[in-house]
Amino acid sequence: MKKSILAWPLVAPVCLLSVPVAAETVADAEAAEGITVTGLPLPDADNAYSTIEIELDTDERIENALRGVPGLQQFRRSDARSANPTSQGITIRGLGGNASSRAVLLLDGVPQADPFGGWVAWPGYDALALSSARITRGGGSGSEGSGAIAGTVELFSKDVGNLIEAGIAYGSRNSVEADLLFGRELGQGQLTVSANYARGDGFIPIIESQRGDVDRQAEYEQAGLAVRYVAPLTDNTELQANVRAFTDDRERGFAFSENHNDGADASIRLVNRSDTGWQWSALGYVQIRNFDVSFGGVAADRNSVSRVFEQFNVPSTGLGARFEVRPPVGDNVELRIGGDWRRTEGETNENFFFLDDDTPRRSRNAGGSTATYGAFVEASVQASEALTLTGGGRIDFWAIDDGFRKEIELINPFPGSVRTDAQFANRDGTEFTARGGFAFDATDQLTLRGAAYLGWRLPTLNELFRPFRVGPDATAANELLEPERVKGAELGLDWDSGPFSASATLFYNQLDDAVANVTLDNGPGLFPGVGFVSGAGVFRQRQNLDAIESKGIELDAEFQGNLIGAIDFSLRAGYSYVDAQVEASGAALAVNGLRPAQIPEHNGFAAFRLDGDNGSGFELTARYIGNQFEDDQNTRRLDDAFTIDSRVAFAVNDRLLVEGRVENLFDARVETAISSSNIIERAFPRTFWIGLRTKIE
Repeated sequence: MKKSILAWPLVAPVCLLSVPVAAETVADAEAAEGITVTGLPLPDADNAYSTIEIELDTDERIENALRGVPGLQQFRRSDARSANPTSQGITIRGLGGNASSRAVLLLDGVPQADPFGGWVAWPGYDALALSSARITRGGGSGSEGSGAIAGTVELFSKDVGNLIEAGIAYGSRNSVEADLLFGRELGQGQLTVSANYARGDGFIPIIESQRGDVDRQAEYEQAGLAVRYVAPLTDNTELQANVRAFTDDRERGFAFSENHNDGADASIRLVNRSDTGWQWSALGYVQIRNFDVSFGGVAADRNSVSRVFEQFNVPSTGLGARFEVRPPVGDNVELRIGGDWRRTEGETNENFFFLDDDTPRRSRNAGGSTATYGAFVEASVQASEALTLTGGGRIDFWAIDDGFRKEIELINPFPGSVRTDAQFANRDGTEFTARGGFAFDATDQLTLRGAAYLGWRLPTLNELFRPFRVGPDATAANELLEPERVKGAELGLDWDSGPFSASATLFYNQLDDAVANVTLDNGPGLFPGVGFVSGAGVFRQRQNLDAIESKGIELDAEFQGNLIGAIDFSLRAGYSYVDAQVEASGAALAVNGLRPAQIPEHNGFAAFRLDGDNGSGFELTARYIGNQFEDDQNTRRLDDAFTIDSRVAFAVNDRLLVEGRVENLFDARVETAISSSNIIERAFPRTFWIGLRTKIE
């Protein structure tokens, strides 16, 4: 079966300058595919599943590059410059419900989801140091651990050699983006250091017609640093060591809406890529995170605001390990055996019931830990020259331990008195999942594939223990949540005739016990787990719905060619249609038959690109996202949006590139949120950028 990489960068709104850098392969098996693989060679089993491979450009945020993959979305339409960091989980195929990721994100094999909340800290990634991304749509990943109920997104680091590359860009609203990549061969190893920085005065998120005295620009400042060292230990065995740290400060556009998020990761991996004997990999990693967030209550006329809630310290830690072996079992059979372990622990420290902006009446401390232990086996068989069969399964053991919630009075008449001191019962369970599929090469150009799968996800510490607020609306945690379980099937066609490639996939998924934010009552009033909710707000709680049913189609097409001499051009288009529906009963009966929150029916992308061999070029990208609902009861509709981005680059010489960009060229209103009082927030408005990039090899 032929697999073609989408071998040019997707256009994203944020603009830095780039000199295209060809991805260098680590494994010879992937050299023809054009994708850097930092672990074991891509398995034959993947031929049966819907995959997209993209190169990552230096001038785009990772989260925005991924928006060009039909069916893949974040919980909100805004990116990491203006969204609340706790709302940036990713999902695929309409399996949404809240901000926790339902697709597993990996960087060189290391899980990247926040250990407390399952969202992704996008400012911590520098596209300059990454070569490519590989997206597998559909759940039930046997080898990458639990949690991949919607799919898997893999990021791969560059093999950079000896070079220095740097870029800086200045944009509208006093925005600055800068990055640096340093590579040096040390002995037989490779050292890579990358750094990135971004800041901006931001824009006012509330639409102009609804603004009041409290509304102001939402500033942001973000930075990241990563160090990677790769060295051979033997002819077949490689050591990979990584350390990464980031910091992220954002405001939501009014007083008492500050967010701060920082963290550090470290991992070490051994990879053996023997051509004739056993292949294996072993990985260990640690994640350290902390965030704090403040919540302000804005008056109905938006002319005053007061602090109502703050989570001033939310630390968490994630630990994990994974191993895989591939024994030599024959030329026509590939066998994978392995296991993984992940533990998370964290807590939220909160002040609420503020008498004034600086005086809370009560405090809350809640948290706990989770753990999963899994083992998997998967086999692929080349049944004939044209037919590949694959199947496998895994068993997981999970535990939720040491859960607690404690509330204390802070002021008179009873300072220090304990209002609540709950210790939650430990829980555990076992999950059996499996997947299987086939790929049949009907002709040299046409492949028919199909797959079916089961998968599961354990609720995050955030869902179990941390309440939150969005405007006047409050959502309580739920320590009794059950794991989510998905079953699904898909059938697809891939066509690859060289310059033209296309694919189409029909899919069906049912996510049982889907965790969602369920509306239970309207304010004003005092509600358990969140405190006071005003008359302008609603009270919600995270609950397990009976199911979310999602079915639809994904289409991708690309054409590449040459115009004149060294000028290449590319045309690419993608579209996804998702028909998703909630099945609910009991307290959630009101949402039965409705569409899940934040899931659009239609999502489209089209782009045209010209590239000269000296780095000069032109790009034009159009995106469409259909309307979707802000809330579970489908009463607040976010309108559809059509945006156009453009880029022009000119190579002054072989070391210097000048570039101009514009995002959201026609200043389309991309709605990201609607409060219960119908206050509308938008994503980034029209933004112009100009910048320079240099590269020294």
